[in-house]
Amino acid sequence: MPELPEVETVCRQLEPELQGRKIEALEVLDARWCRPVSPRTLERAIAGTRIERLGRRGKYLLLALEGEHTLVMHLRMTGNLVLVEGERRLDPSEGMRLYEGERSASERYMRARFRLDDGRQLWFTDPRRFGEAFLIEDAKLEERFAKLGVEPLSDDFTPEALGEAAAGRTAPLKSFLLDQSRVAGVGNIYADEALFRARLHPLSPAGSMKPEHLGAIRDAVVAALEAGIERGGASIDDYRDGRGEKGAMQDEFLVHTREGEECPRCGGTIARIVVGGRSTYFCPGCQVRLRRKPKRRRSRS
Repeated sequence: MPELPEVETVCRQLEPELQGRKIEALEVLDARWCRPVSPRTLERAIAGTRIERLGRRGKYLLLALEGEHTLVMHLRMTGNLVLVEGERRLDPSEGMRLYEGERSASERYMRARFRLDDGRQLWFTDPRRFGEAFLIEDAKLEERFAKLGVEPLSDDFTPEALGEAAAGRTAPLKSFLLDQSRVAGVGNIYADEALFRARLHPLSPAGSMKPEHLGAIRDAVVAALEAGIERGGASIDDYRDGRGEKGAMQDEFLVHTREGEECPRCGGTIARIVVGGRSTYFCPGCQVRLRRKPKRRRSRS
């Protein structure tokens, strides 16, 4: 599933290309993409509107439109948002390129297509068909995302904020990081990478962290996410960036998907376990498993 670095990569690539462009038409080719709203209703609402900006909240892409409305899109497991040059194949030197084989596959899995006023098109492709979109008034955006946790690349993401969110929680650290109501945007890949960087075992109870652990996990999450953004995201399966290209983060994983390989830090062997139904990769040799904090005894009066 595309996580924060993949969504942020798409956002940074497409925002300067889309800002100020007019959507001549929207074609919804899969009714599941915008349900319960009908495709025709959404098409009529968006056709002719101008794009003011493209943003991100957690794993959501926010296409802000004139008229104080935003089209919110979620890529889910296999969604991609790709800018292409109309109907003709792109020359590799033009920057926005979608190779012939990938283009035919993208066309087969296209769920929605935006036709822009400069002749280009924005494709939402999704083989598994779990991606979604909905139009919302800007005034209701804050309420819609009220349950999302802190943005890990914001100034609000502090060790103190993490401590408040983790206080009293017995859930494993891996599950805590995947909880979107605690930290927005972190998924399976970058949770593994962050826990390795912080030297913390994924099964450690979230509420067992001391101040030094909170600082370490905060810095590790930021470092893992920034590494993912710098390398254009991770293309393990279907992910492509806004140009139709693969990311390179999968070649730089420290532990994720590296079961049986040598730990790059201590030389131990990377292991795989399942935490909360998700494959989890870590080094048993250098990732410390914290213990649950003992409950304070009540003083006798």
